[in-house]
Amino acid sequence: MKGYCQEEFFTRSELDTVQKIRLKGALERAARSEFYSHRFAEMGLDPSAIQSAADVVKLPFTTKDDLRSAYPSRMLTRPVTDMIRLHASSGTTGSATVIYYTRNDVDCWADLMARCMHMVGVRPEDTFQNIAGYGLFTGGLGIHYGAERLGCLTIPAGAGNSKRQLKLLQDFQVSVVHIIPSYALHLSTVKEELGYTRDKLNLRVALIGAEPHTEAMRRRIEEVYGLKAYNSYGLSEMNGPGVAFECLEQNGMHIWEDAYLPEIVNPETGEHVPEGEVGELVITTLCREGMPLIRYRTKDLTRFVQGDCPCGRRHRRLDRILGRADDMIIIKGVNIYPMQVENVLMSIPEVGQNYLIVLEREGYLDQMRVKVEVKDEFFVEDMRELKGLQNRISAKLRDEILITARIDLVEQNSLPKSEGKAQRVLDLRT
Repeated sequence: MKGYCQEEFFTRSELDTVQKIRLKGALERAARSEFYSHRFAEMGLDPSAIQSAADVVKLPFTTKDDLRSAYPSRMLTRPVTDMIRLHASSGTTGSATVIYYTRNDVDCWADLMARCMHMVGVRPEDTFQNIAGYGLFTGGLGIHYGAERLGCLTIPAGAGNSKRQLKLLQDFQVSVVHIIPSYALHLSTVKEELGYTRDKLNLRVALIGAEPHTEAMRRRIEEVYGLKAYNSYGLSEMNGPGVAFECLEQNGMHIWEDAYLPEIVNPETGEHVPEGEVGELVITTLCREGMPLIRYRTKDLTRFVQGDCPCGRRHRRLDRILGRADDMIIIKGVNIYPMQVENVLMSIPEVGQNYLIVLEREGYLDQMRVKVEVKDEFFVEDMRELKGLQNRISAKLRDEILITARIDLVEQNSLPKSEGKAQRVLDLRT
């Protein structure tokens, strides 16, 4: 089986050997930084004592707060003059998280992203449209360089301007697109309004990610565009996109273990969870030169998919991201994740592309209200039909989240849209 590179099809034994060697190098580099040298000294930890990937539990976690405290450059292993790029999260001066890159770091990132795209069938003859922001946000540039590395004609469309996006898709017969799931569904409604039919477009592959989404949402995207949509995973602290990606099997995302050492831990205790159970993803960079990160707590909730993938790759697979450890809603003593709500809503044919969870307080009691867009053909004047739909949504949600939410049915395209990650929760409790 031909892949983008030989590392793609390393055996489990080869991956274990590579991880052992590269973890040692990552720790040696980290120890040269001001931040990690102090951290290791405080713990009385000698990095050379780490002899295998299994020993990683002896190492300290790194958190987003650590990145903020190390701002702007205390985590660098080499002088700033050796860096060619930085990306930063949003935040005021002194509180942003900043990641630096050497030339080799950028090249490795481009190769990993090209590997991901090649795995789902993207080839040099494809035309690729990147509907993602460019700038301090990492997503746009990472996938852009991956597509160019493959040899694709690449259109850096950026985010927003739906009419222009559709014109580019049609005029240049774009075959591969990178797009945020919520925006993909929003764009589909604009497509219908402007009369763009599936046969006018040449799309066959969509790369989706950047926000948690359900399987039902992915299937809806595939249906409205007539393509295959592949889930991806990345985060700014780990370069951005290219950390993990689905293969053609669409059964979990292969995390590239020659570049990253993944763990799944209990968010409360920090201890490894049993194989196959959900927990918080923790990642150690194995190849990054300028700014390695050791046991970085992502706050993303997922699990390892058990068993071998039929595609032949032995890199472990992550299940779709269920949400963030700090996204959990506690209402009336019940723990609820927004993804549970989305999973129910996307299973109902009458429901449109957007929804909003509103948390309110009445007296001393918390209440959940869910505003749900309804497709135009189902938003009728017959109040009995709308009431029936309202009751059906409420009942299905109650079965899933164990509380009764108030359901507001609204017209399609009436809820606020975002060109970036969708806002799904509005907390008005004060």
